[in-house]
Amino acid sequence: MGGVLGKNGSPRASVPETKLEAKITEAMQRRETEGSSVKSFDSIVLKFPKIDENLRKCKVIFQEFDEDSNGAIDPQELKHAFGKLEINFTDEEISDLFEACDINEDMGIEFSEFIVLLCLVYLLKDDPTALHAKSRMGLPNLEVTFETLVDAFVFLDKNKDGYVSRNEMIQAINETTSGERSSGRIGMRRFEEMDWDKNGMVNFKEFLFAFTHWVGIEDNEDEEGEE
Repeated sequence: MGGVLGKNGSPRASVPETKLEAKITEAMQRRETEGSSVKSFDSIVLKFPKIDENLRKCKVIFQEFDEDSNGAIDPQELKHAFGKLEINFTDEEISDLFEACDINEDMGIEFSEFIVLLCLVYLLKDDPTALHAKSRMGLPNLEVTFETLVDAFVFLDKNKDGYVSRNEMIQAINETTSGERSSGRIGMRRFEEMDWDKNGMVNFKEFLFAFTHWVGIEDNEDEEGEE
């Protein structure tokens, strides 16, 4: 996703490349009207261990839907998973989600990608214009964790446009309760990790993939693969 300059010369995100990206941005903008309960960037970091613990519990669900036990969920398995979770997305929406989250394009959703996909579903499922507006995920405990992630993004996105800019990240760090310089350096490094295409803007999907890396989900996958 390329960047363009806004009226004031600041980097702005270009028009989303897909309908799905547009829906994600619109859903985030709706959620942002409710505000965030997060008070500081440090408070987000302090939640990492609990978020990590809760996301790892999703491994059992992932393994259940990985019907051939090859370590990845293919498109057909994902459709079966949505059916079991009572998520009423269309085939096109499921296909778009799969493509958006299959980062290495190997036609398989790995565990960290599955977490991102479910969190996007959580954000999208309350779209009042969609057929799946009343969808249930059947994962109440996990949904609490997803709400924490959404809340964190809302806190970072100060102008509520559905993207986090470098300046917004700096502002969020400056609001931190500790005020230590180390927090600022760490925060800017976090932003660089989120901003894949280096356009100075981060969308929710980029944020989620970075978050799974921060809390060590990918590291855990590697360790399990070595056993």
